[in-house]
Amino acid sequence: MTQHEQQAGRPSAEPSRYADAVARYFEAWNATEEDALGKAVVGAFTEEGRYTDPLADVAGHEGIAAVIAGAHEQFPGFVFRPLGDVEGHHDIARFGWELVAVADGSAPVAGFDVVRLAEDGRIRSVLGFLDRVPAA
Repeated sequence: MTQHEQQAGRPSAEPSRYADAVARYFEAWNATEEDALGKAVVGAFTEEGRYTDPLADVAGHEGIAAVIAGAHEQFPGFVFRPLGDVEGHHDIARFGWELVAVADGSAPVAGFDVVRLAEDGRIRSVLGFLDRVPAA
């Protein structure tokens, strides 16, 4: 273990911690029933969690759940899925994703998110970027 890793109190490579957090994140983003969405958001985000992307900047479970519900209203019949691997260090992880139509597999929206985790492994903040969006 390096001196830096000892100072941080844990190894810098904790792949399952990051993958688990991102799996809970996708569970929240793919929940469509109000109760399931609320539970998934609580499981994925801290109470004061913040979500910021080019279209939204919200904090707290209710705000995050509202953004997710809005995405499902805009894209009914779509699911979010990861693109590539989750990479992480310290309390930060990054990963790509796309929004895929269940009916035909088309993916009109794709992006890249960076998350900061709390001690309990839930997400404290998300910085989202949109790499592909439908033509207006």
